[in-house]
Amino acid sequence: MIGNATFRHHNTALLAVSSIEAPIVVKSSDFDARLAPSLKRLRLSKRLLERVAGVEERRWWAPGTDFDDAAIEAGAKALAEAGIEPGQVGLLINTSVTRRNLEPSVAVKVHNGLGLPSSAMNFDVANACLGFVNGMTLAANMIDSGQIKYALVVAGEDAQATQENTFNRLNAETSTREDYLKEFATLTLGSGAAAAVIGPADLHPEGHRIVGGVSRAGTQHHQLCVGGPDGMFTDTKGLLDNGLELVTDAWHEAHTDGWDWRSMDRYVTHQVSNSYTNAIIKAVNLVKGRVPITFPKWGNVGPASLPMTLAQESQSLNRGDRVLCMGVGSGLNTAMMEIAW
Repeated sequence: MIGNATFRHHNTALLAVSSIEAPIVVKSSDFDARLAPSLKRLRLSKRLLERVAGVEERRWWAPGTDFDDAAIEAGAKALAEAGIEPGQVGLLINTSVTRRNLEPSVAVKVHNGLGLPSSAMNFDVANACLGFVNGMTLAANMIDSGQIKYALVVAGEDAQATQENTFNRLNAETSTREDYLKEFATLTLGSGAAAAVIGPADLHPEGHRIVGGVSRAGTQHHQLCVGGPDGMFTDTKGLLDNGLELVTDAWHEAHTDGWDWRSMDRYVTHQVSNSYTNAIIKAVNLVKGRVPITFPKWGNVGPASLPMTLAQESQSLNRGDRVLCMGVGSGLNTAMMEIAW
């Protein structure tokens, strides 16, 4: 294929990845209770979120905590773990889907909250659930080019307001079974935050090399999942079928270009549901025991899902382990990134 679908980095390392769990646990049984009137009227079973999606619970922020406050907290935690001072950061990328206004960017509040220097560039990169991986790739390219030395990538997500709006719509007397199915994925969302510090590998031999990866677009499917502050509406089957095709094509293209990801020590995927995870495992023949699962307790935390899972797995990874980060974002886009731990 002509273009830049596969790429390699030369001098970039992941120095730290951190996560912040929202404190309020909301069980799927609580959602069933909130939706009891519509479930009864539409003759839908309870526990669909647990039985079909595998999401037992998700988290919401405490009253008074904003998603960008959580992104600031995650960023400060990652910088401390990496041993990098705010004044050393040359780039901040916010990759949150959640936002309260169109402008200014979410990044400006995070930049200010972390006390980053005026010289540090800051902006948002929005690409649905794939944004964090895209942000890491962009930061790695800028470090490789010598334009910056250290980058901070953050994401903070808040699912509560969208889910409250969904409850109101689905409990209306005019709602249908089709409406419930279109908004089912909204009920799997969760809140959380994550951050990663990236820097030059030659100055940080203790870091984890970002080796490179592949990206691929299937934008003819851009209407399969459309979301906004008021709600998210999804063609679940269309998203699964076409997302799998995109992932499989990207996987084989990468192998044709010299990558071999058949025996990685860990496959850190974007967290969606049982059906999505099992389908990807089967489609490219992954070792199931090497695919960590966090969506049963966190739900789908958007672009923060993958780095939150990676932060959890970092506690059990060993030097020399090979890690593949894999994600699909509505649009559709997919990306895979190899990290040499």
